Amino acid sequence: MKIRSQIAFLTAFIIGALAPAALGQTRQPVDYVDPHIGSISYLLQSVPPTVQLPFGMLRMAPLTSPGISDSYLGEKIYGFPVDGVVVMPTAGPVETDPEKIASPYDHDFETATPYSYAVTLEKTGTQAEFTVTQQAAYFRFTYPSANERHIMIRAMQGGRLTADPAHSVVSGFEVVYGARHYFYAESSHPFTVWGAWQGSTVTPGLTNVTGSRIGVAVNFADSEANPFEWRVGTSYISVEQAHRNLAEQIPAWDFDAVKSHARGSWNQALGKISVTGRSEDEKTIFYTALCRSLWGMANITEDGRYYSGYDKQVHSSDGHDFYVDDSLWDTYRSEHPLELLLAPSRQLDMVRSYVRMYEQGGWMPRDPTVGGRGNWMIGNHSASLIADTYAKGYTEFDAEKAYEGIRKNATQASVLPWYLGSLTPLDKVYQERGYFPALAKGEKETSPLVTPERRQAVSVTLENSYDDWCVALMAKALHKDADYAYFLKRAHDYEDVYNPTIGFMAPRTMDGKWVVGFDPKLGGGQGGRDYFTEDNGWVYSFHVQHDVAGLIQLMGGREQFVKRLNGLFEEPFGEAKFNFLAQFPDATGLVGNYPQGDEPSFHIPYLYNYAGEPWMTQRRVRELMRIWYTSGLMGLPGDEDWGAMSSWYVFNAMGFYPVTPGSPTYNVGSPIFDEIAILLENGKIFTIRALQQSPHNKYIQSATLNGQPLNKPWFSHSDIANGGTLVLQMGPQPNKSWGSAPDAAPPSMTLP
Repeated sequence: MKIRSQIAFLTAFIIGALAPAALGQTRQPVDYVDPHIGSISYLLQSVPPTVQLPFGMLRMAPLTSPGISDSYLGEKIYGFPVDGVVVMPTAGPVETDPEKIASPYDHDFETATPYSYAVTLEKTGTQAEFTVTQQAAYFRFTYPSANERHIMIRAMQGGRLTADPAHSVVSGFEVVYGARHYFYAESSHPFTVWGAWQGSTVTPGLTNVTGSRIGVAVNFADSEANPFEWRVGTSYISVEQAHRNLAEQIPAWDFDAVKSHARGSWNQALGKISVTGRSEDEKTIFYTALCRSLWGMANITEDGRYYSGYDKQVHSSDGHDFYVDDSLWDTYRSEHPLELLLAPSRQLDMVRSYVRMYEQGGWMPRDPTVGGRGNWMIGNHSASLIADTYAKGYTEFDAEKAYEGIRKNATQASVLPWYLGSLTPLDKVYQERGYFPALAKGEKETSPLVTPERRQAVSVTLENSYDDWCVALMAKALHKDADYAYFLKRAHDYEDVYNPTIGFMAPRTMDGKWVVGFDPKLGGGQGGRDYFTEDNGWVYSFHVQHDVAGLIQLMGGREQFVKRLNGLFEEPFGEAKFNFLAQFPDATGLVGNYPQGDEPSFHIPYLYNYAGEPWMTQRRVRELMRIWYTSGLMGLPGDEDWGAMSSWYVFNAMGFYPVTPGSPTYNVGSPIFDEIAILLENGKIFTIRALQQSPHNKYIQSATLNGQPLNKPWFSHSDIANGGTLVLQMGPQPNKSWGSAPDAAPPSMTLP
């Protein structure tokens, strides 16, 4: 009976995700997605209305007014980028200046979805539409008149463009961050070549052009024909490969079929999580966040494998390097754990790709990288990615080689921010003394290797302390006992930057002395970067994800720890808010000194679970979701950062969060839906039921997991992976005894 019920539920689940409106369901998951949420930012980057497939390599959005960081407020469209090159339909006399090619547009005459985009270009009255596959784009342009119709294709960086009117093709490449992005574009109608240009030099009739700031224009014969369609294949290998990708993914001239397939792909992907209860508005916020979380996961490469979160392969997979764009500093916290939950096979392929990049490039990738190397931001967070995957039971990769790579990073690579290289004298201080040395206040930089991002000394120590714990986990799993002991000792390095006199993580100079005059709120200059990464000492004093129990002891026990946590959310800026944000522009979404808009804060609301007050976690996460995640144009608290900001919301709206990637556990929060059902890759279903939940009923009164009482504010990944049901009885007043016992606290390094 149980098996039959599960089959019936699974069938209903799939139908719910894919069934057409004719079956009675008026809105499918993809219909809730609003690509304009967050298209106006609070301070830094906004999110454009992006079109791509789930996990897709090709990501497209209209190119709006340059210099305007808020995509929604750009009043002109300058074209439609296809990876490297920009495509733009025009009419009337040919112009080559991008400013003169650009067209005003009106959002009231625009339709943006995850799978397609359409807009009226007001300058000419042309209707422009596009949709995508994994590595190809499909345009449909409907011109208002029967004459003087053109397509402009340009490459602003270095590249080459070739028009072939005999085959109705334009092809070439543009160089982006040192990598060639190839394309092959076919027209549905014959064309003639108007000419090409480089900079301000225009050559009528020219069919080939190479260099920077180049473009080519083609004309269509005067006729009543409409619409005009273009199919564009892309590749990071060659024009020929771009042609093959196009032929495989868009074999026929059928725009609506490609669009329908893209829509179906999104419905299937979004339908893996079904939510019931609450308002349509909150479903819009949720499914938009889930959609953006699925942007930043594995992207398919030329040979059909998944190399990395944002892989763009430069050469064939025969031992050459390839380009990767995966900001692990942003994504290791919640984006990658969400992928591991929803698509573990893709996560495994990512890990395999990182191992391959280590084999090819000599270093395990740590952040946005070229050739599998590079080091933007800080930390050795590939260790987190690998350890979390392994700890949650997904071990089908070369663990020995993976460990070799993360161990080499931890022992032989510099930890200097934004620096690629071997150990420096500063690194040797870090390895010998357990902390990365900071400059004394007013002291001039002594190392020529320190970049304009400065030392970020305390954050470097804290984040590498966590990463060393992840390395230790892998060493233990592989029975490398000496290494396990060594890295476990290094995982305690966070203790060396805790100053008990002031009660904050604080910088120390080369001679071991605390920096005199250090201000944990405003110290460190722009972004706090003398000592911290984008945030201040208030935030980073809680950045000990792997050993919260040890941190609680450092801060004087549970009661004092909770006071410090409350203080973070209550502490005033100490000066005008505009001055504070001028110094810390990443620290948006502020509640006191807590910045929901920046990644180092993400785990902090859950630290109450470790200190005996889970009800405060429930209160905080509900408050943060309600204030900072909305369905409006300013619906995100900070930079999306490859899905980081949205994946935090997805987890929290479901009622749990991975505080410590590397530990196969999740902390319990406060779900905002009555029921959440997660369809796992193995076909099993994990369900969370929040009985009587409402905006007021946000506190857990009691809980059961698979029918057994749950009196602790956490559960294991295996509880999800094997399917099951978590039932939370919700109420309007906190049950301060639930999950509060010392032995109910989630695992920590010093309290397993």
